[in-house]
Amino acid sequence: MADPTPQEVRDFIAAGLPCAHLEVEGDGRHFFATIVSSEFTGLTRIKRHQRVYAALGERMREQIHALSMKTLAPEEWQA
Repeated sequence: MADPTPQEVRDFIAAGLPCAHLEVEGDGRHFFATIVSSEFTGLTRIKRHQRVYAALGERMREQIHALSMKTLAPEEWQA
């Protein structure tokens, strides 16, 4: 299975999580994402990351080796 591109990882996240802003950078194995979603409002950082992992599903085990992320609610992004 080929390594995903940053755009593919972005598309995977966007398909499973409504995002007000989404950026993904990476080299095919290691990725960094900035994710802004209203679903993060009131959630801890761990719960936010779990929500992203749920959106990615099995891809986190099979295709994506590492994902670092900055998860923000819209009001945090604007601040």
